[in-house]
Amino acid sequence: MAAMKRGANAALTRENPHLTGVVVGVRWDAGAETPLSDNLVVATILCDAAGKAVSDEHFVFFNQLSSPDLSVNQLEQALGDDNEQIEIDFNGVPDTIARITLVLYINEGTARRRALGQLKECRLRVLNLADNSELVRSEDLSGMLTNETAIALGEIYRHNGEWKFKVIGEGYAKGIAGVAADYGLTL
Repeated sequence: MAAMKRGANAALTRENPHLTGVVVGVRWDAGAETPLSDNLVVATILCDAAGKAVSDEHFVFFNQLSSPDLSVNQLEQALGDDNEQIEIDFNGVPDTIARITLVLYINEGTARRRALGQLKECRLRVLNLADNSELVRSEDLSGMLTNETAIALGEIYRHNGEWKFKVIGEGYAKGIAGVAADYGLTL
């Protein structure tokens, strides 16, 4: 399977008509940069049609492991080679949610003076929720990162009644504050 490039999208439910949900896995390799690896956070933002978070409660991360409707859950332990995994139940996602965006950011504190450009690998993959078979995976996004401290990795979104996946790969020099400003979150 060829890795999807930044900006590419895949028709998940059109290609897999019985698909009821996915697990999105995020993998990174920080090499010997333990302070960086230990302070990386995966978060999911449930957005409306305008691309803004429906509310601050629709920001799923280590302190809030589920969306209010329980359709999006961050798994407490990732399986396989992924560092983090997010489970999305398509049938449970309210109609008000148009996009589910996945971000990776460096948590403040001991990781100061670190940047995502230090990563040796950064990619995501989408698995079938029913059997964990891999549907798609992104290219390694680490090569396009320099001084950024957050990145919008990709998104699962609705299009003409179907669910699709897109690789975003957009970095943020202002970290989670930049992400919050773009998505209308109050942190």
